[in-house]
Amino acid sequence: MSEGEKLIPINIEDEMKSAYIDYSMSVIVSRALPDVRDGLKPVHRRVLFGMHELGVYSNRAHKKSARIVGEVLGKYHPHGDSSVYDAMVRMAQDWSLRYLMVDGQGNFGSVDGDSPAAMRYTEARMKKFSEEMLADIEKETVDFQLNFDDTLEEPKVMPTKVPNLLVNGASGIAVGMATNMAPHNLSEVVDGTLAYIDNNDIEIDELITHIKAPDFPTGGVIYGMDGVREAFKTGRGRVVIRAKVGFEEVDGREAIIVTEIPYQVNKAEMIKKTADLVNEKRIEGISTIRDESDRNGMRIVYILKRDAVPNVVLNTLYKFTQLQSSFSVNNIALVKGRPQMLNLKDLIHHFVEHRHEVVTRRAQFDLRKAEERAHILEGLIIASDNIDEVIALIRASKDGEEARAKLIERFNLSEIQARAIVEMRLRQLTGLEQDKLRAEYEEIMKTINYLKELLASKEMRMDVIKEELNEIKEKYGDERRSQIEYSGGDVSIEDLIADEQVVITISHAGYIKRTPLSEYKTQNRGGVGQKSAGTRDQDFLEHMYVATNHQYMLFFTQKGKCFWMRVYEIPEGSKTAKGRAIQNLINIEQDDKVKAFICTQDLKDQEYINNHYVMMVTKEGQVKKTSLEQYSRPRTNGVAAITIKEGDELLEAKLTTGESHVLIAVKSGKLVRFEEGKTRPMGRTASGVRGITLADENDEVIGMVSVDAKDINDSQILVVTENGYGKRTKLVDDDGEDVYRITNRGGKGVKTLNITEKTGSLIAINNVTDEDDLMIINKSGLTIRMKVSDLRVMGRATQGVRLINIKGKDSIAAVAKVMREEESEENDENLTDSIEGETSIESDN
Repeated sequence: MSEGEKLIPINIEDEMKSAYIDYSMSVIVSRALPDVRDGLKPVHRRVLFGMHELGVYSNRAHKKSARIVGEVLGKYHPHGDSSVYDAMVRMAQDWSLRYLMVDGQGNFGSVDGDSPAAMRYTEARMKKFSEEMLADIEKETVDFQLNFDDTLEEPKVMPTKVPNLLVNGASGIAVGMATNMAPHNLSEVVDGTLAYIDNNDIEIDELITHIKAPDFPTGGVIYGMDGVREAFKTGRGRVVIRAKVGFEEVDGREAIIVTEIPYQVNKAEMIKKTADLVNEKRIEGISTIRDESDRNGMRIVYILKRDAVPNVVLNTLYKFTQLQSSFSVNNIALVKGRPQMLNLKDLIHHFVEHRHEVVTRRAQFDLRKAEERAHILEGLIIASDNIDEVIALIRASKDGEEARAKLIERFNLSEIQARAIVEMRLRQLTGLEQDKLRAEYEEIMKTINYLKELLASKEMRMDVIKEELNEIKEKYGDERRSQIEYSGGDVSIEDLIADEQVVITISHAGYIKRTPLSEYKTQNRGGVGQKSAGTRDQDFLEHMYVATNHQYMLFFTQKGKCFWMRVYEIPEGSKTAKGRAIQNLINIEQDDKVKAFICTQDLKDQEYINNHYVMMVTKEGQVKKTSLEQYSRPRTNGVAAITIKEGDELLEAKLTTGESHVLIAVKSGKLVRFEEGKTRPMGRTASGVRGITLADENDEVIGMVSVDAKDINDSQILVVTENGYGKRTKLVDDDGEDVYRITNRGGKGVKTLNITEKTGSLIAINNVTDEDDLMIINKSGLTIRMKVSDLRVMGRATQGVRLINIKGKDSIAAVAKVMREEESEENDENLTDSIEGETSIESDN
């Protein structure tokens, strides 16, 4: 031990504790956590400030990345060069940052996880967006601190005009804590911030109407809002993100197409892991996976096996692969140098506070500079007013010092003013220049008055902040990239969907779509119709129903299962669109087919579901009644609606009130009518009782109509044959006699239309009124819309009239009735009440 030194014994435990605490605080405060005000960690702040000092702005040429990294390392950031370059690279990747801060030139990596090129090969410059974060830094708007060797100064925080922490998010692991903040949409954040400025007591629920959810740079679909709400309210929450998926036909096979993947997912790794799972037989139904991504965008193709159900495969992919991932929000940021958990309102509050301070300090700086200039101008104006005397005084002085002293004494000037006069150029003696001095002085006095007003009024300063925020929104605001999919129990989505009338069509091969009713035009009886749907070869439209977007739909399949869906969940398509396979929407078996649907109101309304029934009929003539309550708890894989006997299939299902009359028609032209009360309610799994006796083994039921008891006298029955003949008949004639007499269920029925070779077999039965329109679809896809009132009322056993001209071997595929759209708008509000599809909606719609 050398002379003059001494040893101080220290407990090693205490030394380790204090050293570790110092280290952790250093990591927390000056490395891993962002500042709540500008949303930047020290390394990002230093990269931007280094670029600012180098002058690599968005309107200048790119500079080598190594040059920028050297500048930052040598002056401000005494760590490894990779830490600086990696941070700068991330600021230039459009799949990492929602709003880029660095404009990179060269290879900056890829979404597949490829490394960027070395910094000697790449070039960079600032983005215009970053310049907004540095705006006014030279106006003493923020505090500066000494750098690591006390030779230079660097800013403690940026005077940012952009709420960067919210729009770009942040992630970092400190010691004993971590942060993970989601990016958001700039336009939404600005709207939310403006709403906060207008009302500081705003509730987070109200802020959510402006800032709806995070908005990730890679797009995707935010699945469910519960986690988002929790994150906004508490600062912690789990946001579920799904890939953006579509279905296509590729090489004659169904394929799942992915065009956007969740945030922070490595595409190449995800595809490799999926392929491994397919090889291990953990994911069934995929035959090939192809990555067809190129410079135009992402496209991952999962080609399915022939027997695979696309919906089931997709759900499996969501479960086992990163097509669905979650982002755990953990909003920890530095507030006045201390880490703090922040909710949405806190984040906005701290940004507005910071911005207010910046605007105040900028105004103080501008005022000081303006007053200094005004002071000099006052001196120059005095000199120009007494120019001859000033010139004589200066000429008589032996040097500048003496001249200044004489000027101060003679005109009562300050040192600064006297110096400005002595240094004044001769050209300032011209008349024009003197006018300019006065104009500049007047202008600067206006500025001074404005700045003094601004500093005296917080309201004015807030208006300035709002103005600047609106400018930022105007310049950089864009559309959301991440869609929001509200989960099943969430009603918010209804507010976003108009409750308009739609036509739902289902083709023979099981393709479904909804189209606004307004797309269909009325034609006269006997017209040839207009082209309706672009179906595949050998396919034709088989079912058409009319409903409104907010209704619930129960799908009944021929095997006797029931599936549940909201009408707005059915994909929308134009009249000529093919639609989507039902298999992709509900988990229906390959060899099953949707035969009927029912529109209902809210399935959680106990009174409604207990007072309504589902009446079903099978092809073989079995009928069954079940309370709607039995179908109010839907399951993804459907529920059993009726037990179907071998060789039979479910044909029709109607919603009834318990007081209805049921009419069942068969192919041979007979019809049976009985009261609903004759059939007791049964459980979901029962197979029902006999409804009608068929004429022979070739005969089968073609449809069922239910008519409420109170509407019997006004009801008319319309029947249509496959060759285009049809007629309407009253249920009760003008003398009050039943045209179709009430019998017990199970009888053979009475004749409803005289079937001949010319008419063809009976194909459809509907109850109609004069106010209805009829929509008829041929197997070739032609549709015709006609008024029911064009058809005269006929007797029960007649042959009917030709409704539609059938060409060649074409025949009718489906018949539906719709409410006529009146010319006057006053009836529009009643349309929803009266619209019915092929199923009769006997409810309080």
